[in-house]
Amino acid sequence: MNRLHVALNREKLQLFVSLPENNVKLAAAALAEGADGLKVHINVSHRASGNHFGPLSQYQDPFREIRSLFDGPLGIVPGGSLQEISAVEARLLPETGIDFFSIYAFHMPSFLLRVPGLARTFAIDSEFDTSLIEDCRSFGISALEASIVPGSEYGSPLSFADLLKYRQLVRHSGVPVIVPSQRNITGEDIPALADCGIKVLLIGAIVTGKGEESIRRSVASLRNAMDRL
Repeated sequence: MNRLHVALNREKLQLFVSLPENNVKLAAAALAEGADGLKVHINVSHRASGNHFGPLSQYQDPFREIRSLFDGPLGIVPGGSLQEISAVEARLLPETGIDFFSIYAFHMPSFLLRVPGLARTFAIDSEFDTSLIEDCRSFGISALEASIVPGSEYGSPLSFADLLKYRQLVRHSGVPVIVPSQRNITGEDIPALADCGIKVLLIGAIVTGKGEESIRRSVASLRNAMDRL
């Protein structure tokens, strides 16, 4: 079974880390402190980290090394627009140890729905028509990433309004929901996020920072909060 599907079927809230760089040391730091899964990037400029990621050919060796470190889910953002995503690269991803892709719905070319060996997840933003998500399961979608916080609000505290939106997506999407750390998520937020019914908290640069030590601190803090649930 695909590693993402295994993780999504677990009862406990999962902690995934979106790496600010495709860097083996950063991956090892996150895993050492209790990350359940990781996400990497290619062909995209990443807003939160400020980094630009090139094509798959630049990262195949690091991805294989990261894969060798653990047996949990390893996901990828395969590009930042329809034009930047390659069908050739997509078919190579399972060979480098990638389990699933993560991409905005409006950046996802249709061929990604047919790549063998990859679980399919998609993200929606703050302007997406949420009535459309009710049909996502019929396309074999494994999970929904609720990237619903406007960019101008990145890094601000989590609110009850956010929790209501996450809960609504859990109720109506028909698939597991992943919440990325567009807000400054802390350990105190974990019980309420769990109560929303989400399956995965995906933390990135807004919470983890960009360095090895800051990743260790943030992952350890949130892991401890999850283990107390």
